[in-house]
Amino acid sequence: MWNSGLTIRLIVALVALSTWGEAAEPSKQVDATKASEQKIYTAADSLDITKDQSADANVCLDGLCWEPTEFVVTCRDPLSTHGDRLVQFPSAVSSGDAENDVVSMEWYLYRNKEGEVQQAPAIVVVHESGSNMNVGRIFASSLRHLGFHTFMIQLPYYGHRRTKSRASDEANQFKAMRQGVADVRRARDAVAVIPEVDSQTIALQGTSLGGFVSATAASLDGKYDGVFLLLAGGDLYDIVQNGAKDAAKARERLAKQGLVGEKLLAVTQVVEPTRVAHRMNPKTAWLYSGLYDTVVPMKNALLLATSISLDDSHHIKMPANHYSGVVFLPMIFSHIQTQMNALHKAAKSEGR
Repeated sequence: MWNSGLTIRLIVALVALSTWGEAAEPSKQVDATKASEQKIYTAADSLDITKDQSADANVCLDGLCWEPTEFVVTCRDPLSTHGDRLVQFPSAVSSGDAENDVVSMEWYLYRNKEGEVQQAPAIVVVHESGSNMNVGRIFASSLRHLGFHTFMIQLPYYGHRRTKSRASDEANQFKAMRQGVADVRRARDAVAVIPEVDSQTIALQGTSLGGFVSATAASLDGKYDGVFLLLAGGDLYDIVQNGAKDAAKARERLAKQGLVGEKLLAVTQVVEPTRVAHRMNPKTAWLYSGLYDTVVPMKNALLLATSISLDDSHHIKMPANHYSGVVFLPMIFSHIQTQMNALHKAAKSEGR
């Protein structure tokens, strides 16, 4: 949700000066007619949702699942200057919009000092609500220098999935989130078939809006090996109703669509993380929260942390708000690297 131009420039400066990563490239489209080298792989949904002890969780899961099937994953030259390759696959949930139903991921390759692509663990990155997806791209472009292939997935109606009519995504905001949950979960299986990825360890990272989507997606069946959530929380209805700044803007847009009161509660419950977050493995999940966040207040962050059963060492509380937390990005990158290396070491020792 970092939409301020000043804030974005601060992020870029911080990351560019750090030894952990590089700033995101400026937006620039590439000629789509240019010949592209394509590689095509066949993947299959590994979705395996087990019955939950909670009746409410089962109702939520029923509304989020889909029939597993095989699907095609295409790797091609990017259509913009973002990422080294573009990975695409069909959405697991149809919106009825052919353009939106092709999921795109910007692949940031991990290379050694000689510039050679290396096999390495992967991280699927889910961006914030800003249309430029700047923070998601900074995570992806920075973490790839720490030893990981990163894939920044574009949520419904973002990036290459954005249709000509802006009204379409505003009118289907929570429907799009439900589709996004499925896409993020399917992304794990799409990434796993790419030869350069060491599929023993595939993790998920999401920021703000992406954090909410990631929390729900990771809770479906626990197939992601690690989960890193930034500025996310529980009780979407409360956040939309009472949150400041970006949450307040969302509240105004939704009210214009008639989504208030019980109607708003009903649509938020479809993708509410706390209905299923107890299914996530608390030993392989981390939450980074701002103590002074008024968009996703600490009470909502604590609600999510409690739902996952995170201990204090897995809930990192930063003396920041929803925007000033940018100064902690280098620390977050380093922390993710440490946890990813530990997860991968454990996976190798277990022979997974």
